Amino acid sequence: MNLPTFGLRKPAETTGAAATPSVSFDEHDRLSREAQRRADYWLIAGTLLMGTYVLGVFGLPLFLRGVMLQRKAQKDGLSVRPIIVTLIGYLVLLDAFLNSIGWVLDLFASHTLINRVFFAGWGNFFDNGYYWHYNELWIGGSAAPGEKGWEVALIFVVFPMRCAAAIAFLQMKRWGHQWLVVTCWFGVVIWVGYVTNMTMYADIRFDGTVLPVVGWWLYDIFYITPFLAIPYLHTVNREIFSD
Repeated sequence: MNLPTFGLRKPAETTGAAATPSVSFDEHDRLSREAQRRADYWLIAGTLLMGTYVLGVFGLPLFLRGVMLQRKAQKDGLSVRPIIVTLIGYLVLLDAFLNSIGWVLDLFASHTLINRVFFAGWGNFFDNGYYWHYNELWIGGSAAPGEKGWEVALIFVVFPMRCAAAIAFLQMKRWGHQWLVVTCWFGVVIWVGYVTNMTMYADIRFDGTVLPVVGWWLYDIFYITPFLAIPYLHTVNREIFSD
């Protein structure tokens, strides 16, 4: 027999963190931290694998699994990091990994067999700067005009700054947000400067390549990260980040 409820709600089910209003603040905080940590394990593993290029196909499912876990925690009412902060932070981290690993190999491991094979193929298909007089400079690696200057400046200055800023940003630190703004504007400088340098020496870098213009834009797309992140970073409520 159904009794009248007189406008009263049915008691909440006892399953799920969101459905337990009697939980204490400390318990809620503990559950939230555990859920975020669990999601971050998958997100970090996926980002690291995607940052290796070759294992990217294995990293993407892990990353998506982490996003799914975080969304589930949000639906359960837990206090986890906003999804947009997660996506931007890990996107910047992935951008730094992808853009540094190739240049680190070219600068420090240019005479290894795997590197010579990989970059010879890369140069033949996309960018003759990694095929034209390769390993003929005193430091080895790409002999394209201006390339070594970009490598040193970004490997030792910009990319470490971006990694540190992205990690602090993911930890919801205010200085992480501030430095991510700075390093993303550095990314705009990189994009404009590097594209200009490649255009000025197009006769060296793109003459006779398999995918000259199309290939150029295929790998330049990785530099679009700051253009995606800057609008959010300048409009987000900064009070959500702590000191």
